[in-house]
Amino acid sequence: MSERFAHAVSFPYAPMFEKADLLERLDIAVVWGHYEIRVLRFHLTSFESGRVINFHNHSTYEFHFIPRGAGRVILGDQPYSLSEGMLYLTGPGLMHYQEADPQRAMDELCLHVDIVRKPNPAADPWEAAEAEECMQKLKSLPARPTQDSYGAMPCFLEAYEACESKRIGYYTDIRMQVVGILLKTVQAYDSGDIGMEAPSRDMVAYRYEYAVRYMEANYTSGLRLEDVAEKLDLSPRQLQRIFRDVDPNRPFSRVLEDIRLRGVCDRLRTGSLSIERIAELEGFSTAAYLHTVFRKRMNMSPSVYRRAKQFELHRHPAETLPRGVPRSSE
Repeated sequence: MSERFAHAVSFPYAPMFEKADLLERLDIAVVWGHYEIRVLRFHLTSFESGRVINFHNHSTYEFHFIPRGAGRVILGDQPYSLSEGMLYLTGPGLMHYQEADPQRAMDELCLHVDIVRKPNPAADPWEAAEAEECMQKLKSLPARPTQDSYGAMPCFLEAYEACESKRIGYYTDIRMQVVGILLKTVQAYDSGDIGMEAPSRDMVAYRYEYAVRYMEANYTSGLRLEDVAEKLDLSPRQLQRIFRDVDPNRPFSRVLEDIRLRGVCDRLRTGSLSIERIAELEGFSTAAYLHTVFRKRMNMSPSVYRRAKQFELHRHPAETLPRGVPRSSE
């Protein structure tokens, strides 16, 4: 195997030469926050040794990455050397000149996009804030090359392979790679200053909601406080404290009882199963225990409740749950 062929085989982006315009056949538009990013060029190209692209500019953004080879770029009036692993951005109106090294070719991954502000009332506020921060930084990035330190180049190959294989969701995947290239470019130039913070959860409310949802999905089994705490990677004492913090009158046992009673009431109102079978299906250890809890909470026996509610349902189909049994959290 010749050295040249071996080098080509080891070049990870070589498959992109096979269908050079593959990604450009797609009409790719990405709505990100309050911006629309429309892809104009998205490809891998090669400059033979000594090739020159004379001074020119665009009214849009062009992202240039050097995955192999070497060359030179002039941004404005400042020349810079280019080598493998570098990137540079040419924004609207920036005059630039490119040339490959006289002794060896230079490959370039290029993403050329038009970015237009497009207010979107339905945009997620955090996504919109991140998109805005990225766009503002794009406008102020220094006109000089830097290292692709955050790995934007693999996004090109990921997008190409998604398109070539037509795997499920490939168009969405490609759009995500476009946003990834923009973000990773900004990150490569970023000074390290702390930007906006991502949204954070109220952990007490989050853990409580997660616990209740897990209880609603598993209440028919012999569910214990310890089981739910383990699911949340908490101690039973910590989980019990969370329930007390949210509502001191509804500890874990009361919430679980409420969930089970909702299931019992639903079955009594709409079905004819025996009380023994309902107790078994809804997580009560025995029918006698169900009777005890039901009388205490509803001030009547399950049988009396069934007769009353089934009679009412025939007159009022939209009958709701009785007072004293909280609704599902959903």
